Amino acid sequence: MWQTVVRATEGAGSGIGREVCRVLAREGANVVAADQNVKTAQETVATLEGAEHIALNIHVNDRNSVETAFKDVVKQFSKPPTIIVNSAGITRDNFLAKLSDNDFDDVINVNLKGTFLIMQAAVKAMIEGNATKDSSIINVSSIIATRGNIGQSNYSASKAGVIAMTKSASMEFGQFGIRVNTVLPGFIDTPMTAIVPDKVKEMFIKRIPLQRLGKPEEVAEVIVFLASDRSSYINGTSIEVTGGMN
Repeated sequence: MWQTVVRATEGAGSGIGREVCRVLAREGANVVAADQNVKTAQETVATLEGAEHIALNIHVNDRNSVETAFKDVVKQFSKPPTIIVNSAGITRDNFLAKLSDNDFDDVINVNLKGTFLIMQAAVKAMIEGNATKDSSIINVSSIIATRGNIGQSNYSASKAGVIAMTKSASMEFGQFGIRVNTVLPGFIDTPMTAIVPDKVKEMFIKRIPLQRLGKPEEVAEVIVFLASDRSSYINGTSIEVTGGMN
């Protein structure tokens, strides 16, 4: 049976993070749904198959919050999590020439620093708990990280950083048996994209050969594949889930 931490800001309480929780629970995992909005995380837990799931409040850009969350998980389950899904993501869109320092820093702190803090705390807990064998960390980046997008210089930079950091982490943690990979979703139908104007959505759909937005569960299935032993020799790679968007 898996013991799993799924955390996100957009995340465990909604969108891709919520679907990851559902699929992992379906596969028999103990799920810790962590989110800065604990109410939505609790709502996620209420929908999961099985009984040994918990919701936690976490602020991923705050070291004390992250370390406390991991201590709570170890206390609850008497062992550290062996699967980590980092699906945190916020946006503060604006043209680069108009982007404020605060909006730049907020996105970097959640999307990039948050991923760093979670990985660091997770690996320390795994090593201390002798639970590194066959462990897996999946970081959710974005196709915007490799393509860029108008008005999203901060977001694209943060998610590109996640890809680069994942590469480095996979080299460092492989010796312990911990795999680290990245998933790059395209235009997915989530609360984050729900605010995008219809005209912009239509423009993106024209660039997708499958002619539709992706579903959160389609991303979740790829994440769960990377979490499982079916991907036991996949490490340090990035998988696009974009419908072929160009």
